[in-house]
Amino acid sequence: MTRRRKDPLRPLTQEEREILEQIARADSEPASHVARAKELLAVAAGKSYGAAAQAAGRRSNDAVSQLVSRFNQEGLAALEPRHGGGPAIKYGAAEQARILAEVRRKPDLERDGTATWSLSTLQRSLRQAEDGLSEVSTYTIWVVLQANGFSWQKDGSWCETGKVLRKRKAGVVEVIDPDATPKKS
Repeated sequence: MTRRRKDPLRPLTQEEREILEQIARADSEPASHVARAKELLAVAAGKSYGAAAQAAGRRSNDAVSQLVSRFNQEGLAALEPRHGGGPAIKYGAAEQARILAEVRRKPDLERDGTATWSLSTLQRSLRQAEDGLSEVSTYTIWVVLQANGFSWQKDGSWCETGKVLRKRKAGVVEVIDPDATPKKS
């Protein structure tokens, strides 16, 4: 005998059903999205959580139960995976933007003690700034810079990849390679 469901799946709208069916059939969607869509469609068809898990190639009916609860609260956003464990994400988009703003700023020799940025001088500058990041590590700075197209140059400075100054008849212009980001991956 099965237990009564504490949080049964709410009725799907026609639009939600169509999107879930499209995701469940898609080859280009991440496998986690496809499995979650299949689980939700199976539960909506009246199957038990265990049968829904098996239909999606999974084992845990508890995971299906948690997915149904999330779907009832969040809708289709429940298909997206959440943070998968480990320490909480400390440096989000705003903090990364702050790091990038600092590296794009030309260092002041008197205030920053350097004419070019290194990881340690960037770290010191970010930690001392009033709106800075008091505990940022050089590794975090390096990861953010690498992810945003910066690379360390032989002259000891950081340079944004895909941007270069070219001399033209009209003067010096900045040329941006539109394929620089796709080339990285």
